[in-house]
Amino acid sequence: MTGIQRVALVTAATSSLGRGMAEALLADGFLVVVSGRSEAKGLQAAAEMDPSGRVSFVACDALDQGQTEAMVDTVIERHGRIDVLINNAGGSSGFAPVHQLSDDAWAQAFQWNVSSAFWAVRRAVPAMLEQGFGRIINISSVQGKQANRPNASHYVTAKHALNGFTKAVALEYGRQGITSNAICVGAVETDLMQDAGRKAAAAAGISYEAYKQRYADAAMTGRLNSVGEVAAMARLLASEAGAGITGAILNVDGGTCSY
Repeated sequence: MTGIQRVALVTAATSSLGRGMAEALLADGFLVVVSGRSEAKGLQAAAEMDPSGRVSFVACDALDQGQTEAMVDTVIERHGRIDVLINNAGGSSGFAPVHQLSDDAWAQAFQWNVSSAFWAVRRAVPAMLEQGFGRIINISSVQGKQANRPNASHYVTAKHALNGFTKAVALEYGRQGITSNAICVGAVETDLMQDAGRKAAAAAGISYEAYKQRYADAAMTGRLNSVGEVAAMARLLASEAGAGITGAILNVDGGTCSY
């Protein structure tokens, strides 16, 4: 950290992976703002992470453009700057083969994984340009590089799009001190994975335990990843030491995807 008090916004960060990344940045001296849909849960999480007030909460539904833009505005109004934006919100529902996939499920996947990141980045970049410093980190998935699970074409396509957006942002702002990278996360048993995974398992006609084991078997490490492993990558990308890394689509997946 420099003498400047850096500020980080981590979306969907009141639990699981988002909270792990927020706690990692807090340990590095950042002021951290976390977002989520539940105000009660968010305020409790912020207080648990740091009772002294170095973590604050802003309510936001990532599927809502107005709320997403207001979230970024609130961070800048509250702290006068935004140095790190981690777009962690994402997911999908309505798992089905392509010929049975609904329009709503397809549209929601793009809104949740791509549009939400676009809205937040577009709102944050002017402040980052003024500062001459910015770190944009989009939480993607190994499914953004490959397609190795059935019934998830909407999610696979949306994460591929998010990776493309990440590279485009890196190209446009790399000479203004702003980096843009994506972390392609392998299987981590978060709350979201449990929810979405059970639905995907049901659509595939298998148990949730069998669904998890498929992910473990596909990894070179033979296991699921931990929240701490993903948070460590985000910590590097958010730091001064990460200045030379941009436009990168980085795997933290235990070797599930080898490129």
